[in-house]
Amino acid sequence: MPGLRWALIIAGGYAAGAVGSALGVPSPYLLASLLVGSVLALSGRVRDRLPGPANRTSQALVGALMGSHLTSSALMAAAPSALPLTAVTAATIGLSVAIAWFLARKGRISRPSAVLGMMPGGSAGIVTCADELKADVRLVAFNQYLRVGLVATTAPLLAHWMAGGSSSGPAGGGPGSWPGPGLFHLVAGPDQLTGLLTLAAVSVAGVLAGRRLRLPTPALIGPMLIALVATMSGVIPAFAPAGVLQDVVFVLVGMDVGVRFTRDTLRRVRGLLPSILAAMTAVCLGCAGMAWIFARATGTPLMDAYLATTPGGINAVLAAAVSSHGDVALVSTVQSLRLLVVMLVTPMIIRRLTPDRPKPAGTTAPAGDRRRVRR
Repeated sequence: MPGLRWALIIAGGYAAGAVGSALGVPSPYLLASLLVGSVLALSGRVRDRLPGPANRTSQALVGALMGSHLTSSALMAAAPSALPLTAVTAATIGLSVAIAWFLARKGRISRPSAVLGMMPGGSAGIVTCADELKADVRLVAFNQYLRVGLVATTAPLLAHWMAGGSSSGPAGGGPGSWPGPGLFHLVAGPDQLTGLLTLAAVSVAGVLAGRRLRLPTPALIGPMLIALVATMSGVIPAFAPAGVLQDVVFVLVGMDVGVRFTRDTLRRVRGLLPSILAAMTAVCLGCAGMAWIFARATGTPLMDAYLATTPGGINAVLAAAVSSHGDVALVSTVQSLRLLVVMLVTPMIIRRLTPDRPKPAGTTAPAGDRRRVRR
């Protein structure tokens, strides 16, 4: 039975995360489940994606967690940095487009495929619109999720190092922090039943609203906006996922990224892998440089600035911020705003970089992409 099989796989990811937590690994549930998922996919034991309901549930709960941190005081505290944050967001997108253009010139990749593959954020939405923008969907998906995998793997480690090696908190655990008396403490407030019902209501209402408003990644952004309104109202009981529930959410996030790296996917792009990795490294280093400039200009801790500006992987970055006791409100705000901007401007950028040219009859995709599809 597929459901039972996936339940066992997720339980294995959680067990691996508990071991990592006991050993003091930063963001252990995220990293351990990502590793377990990658091993299972590359070994051929798992050939499909995380089931849709589990994926949507994890996105909704992450969105609710993000929105619960966006309080009025947190947003007011971030307001003085609005101009630098806008500049960093624009610079990140500009850097990604510039490197994508260079990658298209030097490699066997069309401009739409290169740009969509390098866009920092909104992986699911970017992949969804790849066909419409005449890009190679397989290549775009691989680039997006490879970057998410790299960010998910490195962000917790770098955040842990920048924080001075302090032990992580509830989401990450410290040495010897096995689940104990708080096993059934699943939300942040003292009233667990009311908090869980509120969390369920926020998540379901957010997903429905996100779909109705046609938001990018509606299962994530919708609950985040509903949670933001609920939190700002001040009359809703605390509902943010905590304890074991939060750990399970991070296991699902890590597993969803890990199982995407199959042997078949690697075979399809192996000839392009060195140039793709070089381009991604350049984007990540550029973002790290901008984080340093932003931290120096605004007095923001370098760890928070890095997590806020790192290119994509919003779920994994949030997990790293929670585990490292970072400024989750700042990280959530910057990452979410950039995701929305990316989804809005990407089609315009693609059309500017690929002006209409006469095409032979029957042509539906750039030449580079047609060669890959025939393979």
